[in-house]
Amino acid sequence: MRVGSSPAARPRPSMPLLLLIALLAGPGAAAESAADPDAPDALALTGATMAHDPTIAECGGKFYRFSSGPGIQLAVSGDLAAWASAGPGRVFERSPKWTASDVPGSTDFWAPEVVRLGGRYRIYYSVSTFGSNVSAIGLASNATLDPSSPDYAWIDEGPVIESLRSDDFNAIDPAVAFDAAGDPWLAFGSFWTGLKLEKLDGATGKLAEPGSRPLAIARRTDSINAIEGAYILPKDGKYYLFASYDSCCKGLLSSYNMRVGRSDSIAGPYLDRDGASMLEGGGTPLRASGARFKGPGHNSVLVSKGTYFLVYHAYDVQLAGMPRCRIEPLKWDEEGWPFVTGTGAGKTVASDAKARE
Repeated sequence: MRVGSSPAARPRPSMPLLLLIALLAGPGAAAESAADPDAPDALALTGATMAHDPTIAECGGKFYRFSSGPGIQLAVSGDLAAWASAGPGRVFERSPKWTASDVPGSTDFWAPEVVRLGGRYRIYYSVSTFGSNVSAIGLASNATLDPSSPDYAWIDEGPVIESLRSDDFNAIDPAVAFDAAGDPWLAFGSFWTGLKLEKLDGATGKLAEPGSRPLAIARRTDSINAIEGAYILPKDGKYYLFASYDSCCKGLLSSYNMRVGRSDSIAGPYLDRDGASMLEGGGTPLRASGARFKGPGHNSVLVSKGTYFLVYHAYDVQLAGMPRCRIEPLKWDEEGWPFVTGTGAGKTVASDAKARE
């Protein structure tokens, strides 16, 4: 998530305000109705459902949701539907010292990613300020995700990659994927020259080749280059690159939407259903705004007991544009393309005779 429509865009104050209101509203103000014409298969969430840039990981039979906000917001669920604040409600009680010196003015951390790597849970997170590519992706590790465990303690591992004003990329929005050999890769990027990829060291979670030039995997071809929120999902010998296009963080005026391409290699090229490269602005539509939920984006994919769930945020009309976590089944057609159902979706069961669960 980057606020600003171009490298020279001025910062917008809307995102911090939305997060503040969401946090002050508390979990009791965030119950969804079961009926959702925009996404009829979406889970009806209750409790602490307000979240921005959410990602979910399983540990010890529970689901832990991490999202943007002060210290990185933390919630827990036993069934993916009922959510509550977990432990202190955040990953960091105090920001790691290096964040203030490396990225002056940074406060809240954005767009976390949590994976099991090198025998520990590792959280990657964005350190930045609005409209700037003076940014970093930080790393911390833990033996468990359960705040009630005596082994629970986040250890600061410092920055993984940083970007400066002189760079043509923005080091935020991290996502980790594993190739066929089991090696981890870090996808990241926002605006500027688009989405990037770097190989990670499987033992440390840091870059395998520090100082190497990132690989380009997706970009827009217009002057705004509004693309961010990369997420790579390996499935059946293919790699699927999900990305968020257009404008985030404007509440009900957000035009965020999710698109997807796929490749035979984790490094690309990623092509959409029509064969257009995501390096040339391609991308098959997956989820766009509906009547109630606007600007859906910054997705991750949770795979639990063989079921794929699309996890993302959207701005709720019924709550004056507050950011809400959304979880819905991600389905696959006979040609191996992911889709969701309902208004604003790129594909629907009703319009595709080949579609199957």
